Amino acid sequence: MNFSKLIADINASKPGPETAAIFDFDGTIIAGFSATVFLQDALTRGELKPDELYELTRALTGFGLGNMGFSALMAVHAQYLAGRDEDEYTRNSERLFRKKIARLIYPEARELIAAHQAKGHSVAIISSATPYQVMPAARDLNIDRVFCTGLEVANGSFTGAVVKPTCFGEGKVDAAQTLARDTGADLSQSFFYSDSVDDIQLLEYVGRPVTLNPRKRLRQITKENNWPTTTFDSRGRISVNRFLRSVAATGSLVGSVAAALPLYALTGSKRDSLNFSISLFADTCSALIGLDLEVTGEEHLWAQRPAVFMFNHQSKADVAVMARLVRRDVVAVGKKEIQRMPLIGQAMGAAGVVFIDRSDRSKAIESMAPLATAMREEGQSLVIAPEGTRAPTRKLAPFKKGGFHMAMQVGVPIVPVVIHNAGDIAPKGDFVFKPGTVRVDVLPPVDTTGWSLEKMDEQVTLVRNMFLQALGQPEQTVAQTLKEQQALPDDMRPEKAGKAAKKSLKTKAAAKKKPLSKRSKTSGTTRKVASKGGQVAGKATTKPKTKAVTAKASTPAAKPKSAANPKVASKGRQVAGKATTKAKTKAKVAKASTPAAKPKSTAKAKTNAKSRAPAKAVGAKKAMSKSSRSNSKLRGASVKPKLASTR
Repeated sequence: MNFSKLIADINASKPGPETAAIFDFDGTIIAGFSATVFLQDALTRGELKPDELYELTRALTGFGLGNMGFSALMAVHAQYLAGRDEDEYTRNSERLFRKKIARLIYPEARELIAAHQAKGHSVAIISSATPYQVMPAARDLNIDRVFCTGLEVANGSFTGAVVKPTCFGEGKVDAAQTLARDTGADLSQSFFYSDSVDDIQLLEYVGRPVTLNPRKRLRQITKENNWPTTTFDSRGRISVNRFLRSVAATGSLVGSVAAALPLYALTGSKRDSLNFSISLFADTCSALIGLDLEVTGEEHLWAQRPAVFMFNHQSKADVAVMARLVRRDVVAVGKKEIQRMPLIGQAMGAAGVVFIDRSDRSKAIESMAPLATAMREEGQSLVIAPEGTRAPTRKLAPFKKGGFHMAMQVGVPIVPVVIHNAGDIAPKGDFVFKPGTVRVDVLPPVDTTGWSLEKMDEQVTLVRNMFLQALGQPEQTVAQTLKEQQALPDDMRPEKAGKAAKKSLKTKAAAKKKPLSKRSKTSGTTRKVASKGGQVAGKATTKPKTKAVTAKASTPAAKPKSAANPKVASKGRQVAGKATTKAKTKAKVAKASTPAAKPKSTAKAKTNAKSRAPAKAVGAKKAMSKSSRSNSKLRGASVKPKLASTR
């Protein structure tokens, strides 16, 4: 069954809360498993020890083979959270949603949910996962009713126990019955969407089961029962063809700028060559992606120019979308990090993009000064994303004021460009583009005549509410907008993201300045030998199992008064200046508390130097393999011991 048939079935169903629409989470709403994201994060942050990982892996394997029940599996998982603060874990789960899980949401699942909500159905998620995995996505999808497997919390911390019964198998049927009691829904006329045979009890219980992305066993059951089904391909595995097309689409910006160079050389018109580049990039990139636009209000794009075109930023595909819409006579603003991207940064700079440092407000304002000149004197329009960074979902983030100040300063209108679903093409964090249609609403120009700095918050809120209304999201007052801005997490603050990028760049630059080899790290800096008494000072750098290496001729010009020879105990005897007396002697390092014996003369040191001559290389090579086992135990010696002959 194709996807449009599923939408048609929803539209034909009985409206109102008496019809429930229940969704599984992992594999149904999102591609893959949210637990994998949490496990990877725990490993990265060092929160899971190797033995704990082993036990958890063994439990997962046992569950997969049918040797362990779901409740037992969750008990193993919960014990590793014992003692952890729930609030901190919740904040981290929100971060993981924004960074990883949000981009796993199937656009098709989002559309199914929206269709049920439009009919007034009782929409719910019933999942065996924990609420920390599911709730952030549920809030983004505007789903209030969520049933999950709970973890026990006492005094704000996890106890290491699981709340019984778990939401698995028959537990999901119990949750659906609770939903029916709370909403008055008739489950015999309700929908349930799932990808797994683990949900067979609830699939058989409801009146309208639907399988999405079914796995092998469920595919067979679906076929036998003639249930509606479909498989999504917008997330998950990436084909080679799609990857190569994405590479070409990204690189088409460079090619478009290069293609305009002959035009510039012949006409001398930078403006005409840039307009040619923008149009060529828009068409080429869109063709490679498979990007179509469904635009309403297109006439507003040309009603008043120059203007400040503001768009909500969800995806890197927005660049192609805006290029197709505005086409010509524009300048744009981009984050400074893009400027450092090989070829892409140079191409965008040549195309008229002004790069700003998001971590420094004063520098950002200074960087935008030439834009005012271009708009006043050359009639150029400005394209800018007032959110300042890409949003991980369709939820509109608070606006920055730079573009509003520019419009007011130059005296040009603001044209709101509302992009509904560019995240379906390339969500934040994904490199690969997916083909699809992006819906765009171009709203009427907003006159900025009479605007003042004193009322800037009200003016920004006015324009932002136009976006919210078009996106179907609740409008906000000035106070609500400011409160939301203050509550933004660091990873959603452009100025914080800019500082993090700058810090990362400095760290990499510092690392490049000091490229130390293994030998340079272990010689000269940490090995310090006292000139008198042969006592070794400083930290030893030779590890127990490191093979001894013959010292090269890198000794200082001035000869020391005495050689620093390690003291070695060999079969009860104390030997100064020799690491081995016989080929099979096992050397042991003398304890640090034993005082070092002073050598009577430097004769032995000279003898040792001679023994390292190349003429002895063959004999020394054989001796090295045996003596290295004893010498490897020497800690901190700066003068290598004499190699004994094995003849």
